[in-house]
Amino acid sequence: MASTAAARDGKDSRGGKEKPRDLRAGVALLWGEQDQPTRGPKPTLSPRRIADAAVRLADAEGLDAVSMSKVGTELGVSAMALYRYVPGKAELVELMVEAVLTERPDLTAAGPAWQPRLAEWARRSLAVHQAHPWLLTATAMRRQAMGPNQLGWLDAALGAMEAADLTAAERHQVFLLIVGLVRNLAQQLTEFDAEHDREWSRLTGELLDRHADRFPALTRAIAQGAFEPAAVDPLGFGLGRILDGVQTLIDRKGKGSSS
Repeated sequence: MASTAAARDGKDSRGGKEKPRDLRAGVALLWGEQDQPTRGPKPTLSPRRIADAAVRLADAEGLDAVSMSKVGTELGVSAMALYRYVPGKAELVELMVEAVLTERPDLTAAGPAWQPRLAEWARRSLAVHQAHPWLLTATAMRRQAMGPNQLGWLDAALGAMEAADLTAAERHQVFLLIVGLVRNLAQQLTEFDAEHDREWSRLTGELLDRHADRFPALTRAIAQGAFEPAAVDPLGFGLGRILDGVQTLIDRKGKGSSS
């Protein structure tokens, strides 16, 4: 039974090597287009119910804690019972991403301009990452299968920029800048530990008291409050600088076309 489960999770039980995934099956699962059994007992579970149980587990213990056996225990069934609905953990993680992203964000309340709409998208994205810290790992830069909800978020961001005088390639690059900012801040917030931060500040302060002459700019920056947590809204600051830069690009393009 254990060797079968290992194979189902994409592992070769003899060598521990990953087996090639059936990406078509993963996409069909995400989009609800998989073949439905016409015979046999009526299904008692669903991919969404399994994903919701896995999300609860990841929220409580992290993504590494998610396994088919633990999710099965959460649902009161064996791990093998889950494979009727989900081929393995890779597909399960993709379903989890879909489950927490829910429907595409409605940005119309931010106004008609593309800048506040994109800023609203970033704030909502950061909020989801804060609510589900494991999402960073689950959506790491890889060619994962994407479902309608995840694509809906991408479509909303690109749609917000359609009013800007940018090429499609430029809109995509701006999107990547925004995503990078959100992910970076989410990582910082996930790893932040107030007690550790206080200890780090104390030890660093003691070191700089003894070696201030070696790091004069850093010493002055600390003395002036550069590292105070409430000194600036990091998301607002980062968005402002990115959007200012994009507007400069648009203005330059406009001047070039008018000359």
